[in-house]
Amino acid sequence: MADNTERTFIMVKPDGVERGLIPEIMKRFQRKGYKLVASKFMKSDLAHIQEHYVDLKEKKFYPGLCKYMSEGPVFPMVWEGQDVVRQGRILLGETDPLKSKPGTIRGDFCICIGRNICHGSDSVDSAKKEISHWFKKTELVDWGPTENTWIYE
Repeated sequence: MADNTERTFIMVKPDGVERGLIPEIMKRFQRKGYKLVASKFMKSDLAHIQEHYVDLKEKKFYPGLCKYMSEGPVFPMVWEGQDVVRQGRILLGETDPLKSKPGTIRGDFCICIGRNICHGSDSVDSAKKEISHWFKKTELVDWGPTENTWIYE
């Protein structure tokens, strides 16, 4: 990984999986120029989801969020590139879809905050923590697409 790149964790939630939005979400990150370094289709158990969202444990929506997230399949991914954490949040849109701008993933595909189709890391530190929670180090693929010379100076 180059000095000016970072990694972020993006996960398509069960509502996004059910609606068939995985390819669209991936396409938005790829079109921006980010590189996919890991992904998997899986169903996570409740304990794993609870640990992922542990920082929200005191919120009243926490139990419902964890139950919902463990009921269906999810599609966790790791994306790499310059400023990918911040830019990934911009691509996703606001947590509340009704506050998201058209052209963002949530602005284009969501209405309710409880069904906002994806999760994205909110900082480089949380990205590192989330990536290690969902992926083994051996599942992260270091590679360099030839098109990088057309994206980065």
